[in-house]
Amino acid sequence: MKKYECLTNNSLVASAIFVPYYAGLDLRRYLWGFNTSMRDSSGLDLINWLKQKPQWKTMWGKDHFLVSSRIARDFRRKSNRKSDWGSNFRFLPESKNLLMLTIESGPWKNDIAVPYPTSFHPSSDDQVLQWQNLMRTQNRPYLFSFAGASRTRQKNSTRKEIIRHCQSSNKLCKLLDCNSVGHECDDPLKLMNLFRSSIFCLQPPGDSLTRRSTFDSILAGCIPVFFHPGSAYTQYLWYLPKNYSNYSVFISANDLKLGKVRIEEKLVTVSKDEVASMREEVIRLIPRIIYGDRRSGLESVEDDAFDLAIEGVLKRVDRLRGSDL
Repeated sequence: MKKYECLTNNSLVASAIFVPYYAGLDLRRYLWGFNTSMRDSSGLDLINWLKQKPQWKTMWGKDHFLVSSRIARDFRRKSNRKSDWGSNFRFLPESKNLLMLTIESGPWKNDIAVPYPTSFHPSSDDQVLQWQNLMRTQNRPYLFSFAGASRTRQKNSTRKEIIRHCQSSNKLCKLLDCNSVGHECDDPLKLMNLFRSSIFCLQPPGDSLTRRSTFDSILAGCIPVFFHPGSAYTQYLWYLPKNYSNYSVFISANDLKLGKVRIEEKLVTVSKDEVASMREEVIRLIPRIIYGDRRSGLESVEDDAFDLAIEGVLKRVDRLRGSDL
């Protein structure tokens, strides 16, 4: 943020105001073993502080934005029962005027989903272009792959079926089972090697609808396969094409559970020309979903995820400012 070329310390001339409150980090401190008053206290203190500032009264917070490293629903606890999850920060009346950039949004209009950070933070245009070219020339011996755990505690989890399909695919699928002892699912190099060797990467919901793995697979030039529209199509509207069939495959989770479709049979029917076109679109998306190292220059390649986020915020504030006139 401090390297952004249009940053100003004069809030009177700013088009939008960034609030350096990291809601996800703050909430994490009190998620387990604390009552709701403790979980809510910092957010309430922030709102009370913001309301006293003259900048707030310009648009009553509609030109303010913040960033969260957690999903939007974590900040919308509906009761004060200690057993209920999260905080009530986004249910505070003034907070509803704030725009929150979050890794997963929901039905609320004041949250915008931005890409999960990957482990690739290029510091030059050449690094991005070289990486894209490398992904175009990868040998991909596996038709599809999946990295994840089965989520056995979730009654309607799609993952159990996905793992079963992968294991019975006659070596067309590569599985990285994150339930196994000594798994390497937290190793970005192992994950990247898996995705780089696969044509399609399966991206079912996990604890929530979205996954960081989606962006790891795009970075690897691996075509994502989704099982719920909320995993990408209704989320990352500032980043991904509206025509999702250009860069991904959709398989209905219900059809999968009912045995109406087999993953292997579905993916085998995608022609080589379609695969090539979709992969090229995925590789073209890489600059849009990475966060570059702002200490160096990323000039000739397309805007990165940070640039697109700021651009989106400014357009949104301008639109709201116009509607308030």
